[in-house]
Amino acid sequence: MRAMTAPTDGTARRLAILGGGQMGGAILARALASGLYAPADVTVSDADAGARLRLERDHGVRTLFDAAAAADGASCILVAVKPQVLALVGSDLRGHLAPGQVVLSIAAGIEIDTIRQALGHDEVVRAMPNTPAQVGQGVTAWCATAAVSRASRDEVRDLLGAVGTELEVDSERYLDMVTAVSGSGPAWAMLVIEAMIDAGVNLGLRRDWAYELVLQTFAGSVALARETGRHPADLRNSVTTPGGTTAAGLAAMERAGARAALAGGIEAAYRRAVELGAAARKASGNATQ
Repeated sequence: MRAMTAPTDGTARRLAILGGGQMGGAILARALASGLYAPADVTVSDADAGARLRLERDHGVRTLFDAAAAADGASCILVAVKPQVLALVGSDLRGHLAPGQVVLSIAAGIEIDTIRQALGHDEVVRAMPNTPAQVGQGVTAWCATAAVSRASRDEVRDLLGAVGTELEVDSERYLDMVTAVSGSGPAWAMLVIEAMIDAGVNLGLRRDWAYELVLQTFAGSVALARETGRHPADLRNSVTTPGGTTAAGLAAMERAGARAALAGGIEAAYRRAVELGAAARKASGNATQ
């Protein structure tokens, strides 16, 4: 885990999380476990009374229904709601945000300008995490407006670093691409893992054996690529003996279009992220007319 940075403006860090669902809850848990915030420094807003009770019981944080009340006094406001709900949250917060408060949105596809207009607030960060954040192995790309201070950037960097690897990109246009590659990426990985396990079972392996073999093969392959720094094609070639079993399997996969299917899925996810952003931009424009 990366070393945490202290605020440079002398202010205490306080976190508000709007939406305590899967991603909001995961980021909350890791932020507390890392020591970045104490439970007393965190307030969570969620419309679901059951979710509020669970978060209070599991993490000792204060929970509220009202988003604006939860955001009051927070240095960082994590907006972890579905894209369709973001406009409603924006209307709740509009007029209640103060200079120095940074809004960190993880709503897929929703552009920074759309968020700024919805909130009437310029200190905005848009980020795209993924679900391995739940176990501290996520990867998050993010982009901030020029209005976000150094202290707020440091807080965002620490918060996102608590759930895995964080990467600040220099242009928002990359975030829809990130959404398709790593935001949706766990689904691509799980589909391949599921297919390999089922194939092993079909061959005659016990399912628990196939499960362990496949998961460790993926974990080991990732570790090998990361530690050696070698290109994936080079590592693939190193286990592909001419005329051998791996060569036969790869040829069959290429004939079935496995590579093209995966690339096509990622491209479709990217197009959908762009569509979501355009729809939100249109809805925001209609709302302000």
